[in-house]
Amino acid sequence: MAHWLIKSEPSKWSWEDQVKAGAKGTHWNGVRNHLAKIQLMTMKLGEHAFFYHSNEGKEIVGVVEVIKLFYPDPSDETGKFGMCDFRAVKPLKTPVSLAQVKATPSLAKMSLITSARLSVQPVTDAEWKIICKMGGI
Repeated sequence: MAHWLIKSEPSKWSWEDQVKAGAKGTHWNGVRNHLAKIQLMTMKLGEHAFFYHSNEGKEIVGVVEVIKLFYPDPSDETGKFGMCDFRAVKPLKTPVSLAQVKATPSLAKMSLITSARLSVQPVTDAEWKIICKMGGI
């Protein structure tokens, strides 16, 4: 199974909001980038993603699971973009900051660094293991 990273501004949708959504989870909408859309379309049920607080905090704070596959985003008037649903799995015991990721040589090629503006990113198995260890899970 693949691993992912999804970004959200905590003032719009935070890790705490995701946790409050409970087992039913919630949709993750608003993607308006074609590469991010393709990443969402590639996701499979049960795959995990890091939940990243962007702009405010700039840190990986938790792990979510894909619980509903790609479907149309009703907030997209063009009809070109879609969304997936996610549920919270667990928080990182210690959030992993963007500065920590940048300071870790083995993460130098991580999309979080190389494609910083992309809101949905793939994460390699090696990157996943390193971030989980840094985050205490």
